[in-house]
Amino acid sequence: MESTAATGPSAATRASAGSAAPSAPAAGAAAAASAALPDSERHATPEYAAMRERMDWEKFREHGRGMVDFISDYYSGVEKLPVKSQVKPGYLAELLPRSAPEAPESVGDVMKDVREHILPGITHWQHPSFFSYFPANTSYPGLLGDMLASCFNVIGFSWIASPAATELESITLDWLGELIGLPESFLTRGGKGGGVIQGTASEATIVALLASRARALSRDRDGAPALDAGDGGALEDAMAPKWCVYGSDQAHSSAKKACMVAGIPLARYRCIPSKREDNYSLDVAALREAMRKDKEAGLRPLFVLATCGTTSSGAMDDLVAASAAAKEHDAWMHVDAAWAGSACICPEFRGMLRGIENCDSIDFNPHKWLLTNFNCSTMWVQDKEWLLQALSLTPEYLRSKEYEAKVVQDYRDWQIPLGRRFHSLKLFFVLRVFGAEGLRSFIREHVALATRFREMIEADDRFEMPVPQSLSLVCFRLKAGNAPTERLLEMLNEGGSAFMVHTKLSGDFVIRMAVGNPRTEIRHVDRVWEEVRRCADVALAE
Repeated sequence: MESTAATGPSAATRASAGSAAPSAPAAGAAAAASAALPDSERHATPEYAAMRERMDWEKFREHGRGMVDFISDYYSGVEKLPVKSQVKPGYLAELLPRSAPEAPESVGDVMKDVREHILPGITHWQHPSFFSYFPANTSYPGLLGDMLASCFNVIGFSWIASPAATELESITLDWLGELIGLPESFLTRGGKGGGVIQGTASEATIVALLASRARALSRDRDGAPALDAGDGGALEDAMAPKWCVYGSDQAHSSAKKACMVAGIPLARYRCIPSKREDNYSLDVAALREAMRKDKEAGLRPLFVLATCGTTSSGAMDDLVAASAAAKEHDAWMHVDAAWAGSACICPEFRGMLRGIENCDSIDFNPHKWLLTNFNCSTMWVQDKEWLLQALSLTPEYLRSKEYEAKVVQDYRDWQIPLGRRFHSLKLFFVLRVFGAEGLRSFIREHVALATRFREMIEADDRFEMPVPQSLSLVCFRLKAGNAPTERLLEMLNEGGSAFMVHTKLSGDFVIRMAVGNPRTEIRHVDRVWEEVRRCADVALAE
């Protein structure tokens, strides 16, 4: 990428000069540029005249082409790079200046540092042999949509702030909700419910918990229609220590953080133990018993978190049974399908959502496994009123006649921050450019690749799988025990040709193989299997 790779001093050689004043020639050029302008266009200082030149959008045209080339070259060559960064902690502080530069630098200088100093510190999530955590998909349509969002740069907190940002989000969330099989009651066109894009599934859990508090307080106040600051505080202070939240011991850690944010004591978070024989899904019998005991003790079951596709092992909680238990105690039922929800675009995987009609909210991340770059976490609720009661504040400067007439929705009322990006543009591009059939084939291919890996594990009697394959996730370990399995993973990641992480299930050290990168092919799965076998040979011989 010639236009952004101009030669120039590296950050290390500039470190001592990072605060230098502009040179005399530079100041003279700035003064000349300012003097050449008509009086009506002349700026207050020569320095700002030079700055205006640097902000010229024709420069974006020049450098933007180079950046597109850089990005395309990165994706074409990422397979040749080690998956996991090999740098040591603190490496970058030794390479970059202590202070920001005083004088302007060229884009070429910046990109030189990106190549020489930033890239070595990147763990390449877009590498076809990245099998860690869960995937972080991206695609060129998603990037194009994100470029447009950055171009328009609207802060779409309200309809009037940019009507298209609000309305496109409602439409694309209706499209996506329909594609994964959600009932009409979760869609904006359905009436009371609707969808919203959150930053992450963790944020969605927090928002759902806050909505559950609003509903509980409202019902405890005999169905009063509003939670007004004048009289809601005392009731809230009285109720908060009594509220209880429930989730499996395999539920995401964000559930506990949600309690911390919502002011619910962690002592009231009920971590329901899961069992190996249930494949570590939520034990609904134990959930019912915990809720019964809390009710008898004068406490209030508030919120149940069920997971479709837990992080450790891909466990699927029973939504039918869990939602029935929640309903008995008028508790909010939220479904965290952060990873697995994308698979519901395929009818054959939609069984995990059986019972969703009895749940209050659900969230999943297209930025994990649906080719939409981070961040894009899609959340739906059956009754948006509780979100509004929990999160709506309208200072005078945010009022509009459309909002007051309730003919529009302002998404600031559906989230914790005020500001929000035009997130729906990238999802809009992905859904249209790939189409539902293309996205289904994408999901199915990854499940097939994981099945191939699972079959190779099963054919080697040195290995075992503590849980069944879950979609594109395979969990495995050496039968010889924790130490050899841990050594296998250490050698695999040190080699740089692949990257996986571990979990622990019933005390067993387990390796997770999560397929999900758009560039992963059969040859990558076969290659990593050969590497796993080689590392197993060494680990078992030590």
